[in-house]
Amino acid sequence: MHKEVDFLVIGSGIAGLTYALKVAEEGKVMIITKASADESNTKYAQGGIAGVMNAPDTFEKHIQDTLECGDGLCNKRIVRMVVKEGVERIKEIIQWGADFDKNEKGDYDLAREGGHSEHRVLHHKDNTGNEIERALLSKVRNHPNIEMYTHYFAIDIITQHHLGEEVTRHTPGIECYGVYVLNTRTGKIETVLSRITLIATGGAGQVYRTTTNPLIATGDGIAMVYRAKGIVENMEFVQFHPTALYNPGAHPSFLISEAVRGFGGILKTKDGKEFMQNYDARKSLAPRDITARAIDNEMKMSGDDYVYLDCTHLDAKALTEHFPTIYAKCKSIGIDMTKQMIPVVPAAHYICGGIKVDEFARANINNLYAAGECSCTGLHGANRLASNSLLEALVFAHRAAEEGKRKFASITYKLEVPEWNAEGTTHPKELVLITHNLKELQDVMSNYVGIVRSNVRLKRAKDRLRILYGETEAIYEKTILSPKLCELRNLINVAYLIVKQAIARKKNVGLHYNTDNVKNE
Repeated sequence: MHKEVDFLVIGSGIAGLTYALKVAEEGKVMIITKASADESNTKYAQGGIAGVMNAPDTFEKHIQDTLECGDGLCNKRIVRMVVKEGVERIKEIIQWGADFDKNEKGDYDLAREGGHSEHRVLHHKDNTGNEIERALLSKVRNHPNIEMYTHYFAIDIITQHHLGEEVTRHTPGIECYGVYVLNTRTGKIETVLSRITLIATGGAGQVYRTTTNPLIATGDGIAMVYRAKGIVENMEFVQFHPTALYNPGAHPSFLISEAVRGFGGILKTKDGKEFMQNYDARKSLAPRDITARAIDNEMKMSGDDYVYLDCTHLDAKALTEHFPTIYAKCKSIGIDMTKQMIPVVPAAHYICGGIKVDEFARANINNLYAAGECSCTGLHGANRLASNSLLEALVFAHRAAEEGKRKFASITYKLEVPEWNAEGTTHPKELVLITHNLKELQDVMSNYVGIVRSNVRLKRAKDRLRILYGETEAIYEKTILSPKLCELRNLINVAYLIVKQAIARKKNVGLHYNTDNVKNE
């Protein structure tokens, strides 16, 4: 297939769907997603979306909380922009049908999470992302200008480097013309050309052994942009959610929302002692970087595999009404959270870095945009404030759409783009090599590039990754492509970026903590 569209959207989470709905007013939109339409990181966002809805909260308080959490590395202008514009975007998705919980008075039931000075998190029970995804998908499916292609895996961005030396030499800067995409149902690689492309591929939690991210979170967009010579930054800032349910063998890990601590849940060691007061005055409501490091430290000192989150002192009826999904999940493995403490452990959760973009979500590659977790906007700095990510996705998807609508009609390509060359490739004889390399990659990252790092661990990770990269590229060159092979390749790229940028960061800040840097401080 050789297809041409006005707007190509890669990914079907909150950023991709919001953008698609907005640009569809002007032109033809194609959304491609490698799994089913609703499988995205958005779907698993339990906590909610942060926004200043009423007094006593103010924009200034939300801005200050975000800056404080980002540990000095946020772009203040972007923070102010997102916080102020975010409220309009929240109102918009409510108009589109997203349903957020209200209290008896009919006001929004705002939750409070770690790092927030006020109750400002809108939520739908404890499955907010799923509710937003539902509302957006129902609008997308009914739009005549949007085509959704599921089970389509984007392999690489098409730039002038695919078009031969002559074109490359005469094009100023790098330009994106679309993507090569693997139709996983037919096994054929197709060419999709677009005037404007938005990468909205989500995060990369699968680079770690323990993660709250779904299996699809393999950093595909970040890796594609990196290979196309796009700028990727701040990848060392990997946020580990402090409280994933300890349930060995389950993959991905089930998230115990930060809102449970906002509701009054208290972190305790296995022998029932509180410990967060030893690390931060905000105790169990400290920001995620502090809380995850504290839990990591307690586990290392005690040798335990987990700590507890204690909710047994809270009102049982209110607890189960607020957190029905979490209650049901705990009950399914024999834990009644109203009577028993929940075993929890930190798990890779969110990449604060990604494809570097400006205030209109533009990457440094012409006609390429990125929004959502795959992007690095300057909002999160060194550590994301809880529930700011859905807000960021809405604001940047809107801004990218406004910019795209202004620009797309003036972009015309008269190019002969070559079909994907699969000559000489064969079916993989050693599928075990792909699965083995993935396991080794996750072990390397989990053991050496986790919550706490050191120079020796980072060097060891870099050396191991170099070998994995060489082996995987050799398979890639000779093999008919499969999603598993492409995902492995992307994860190795992402892991390399995390390690490389962690080595370059000589000062401990936010989510990056290197024990050797402590000596220099």
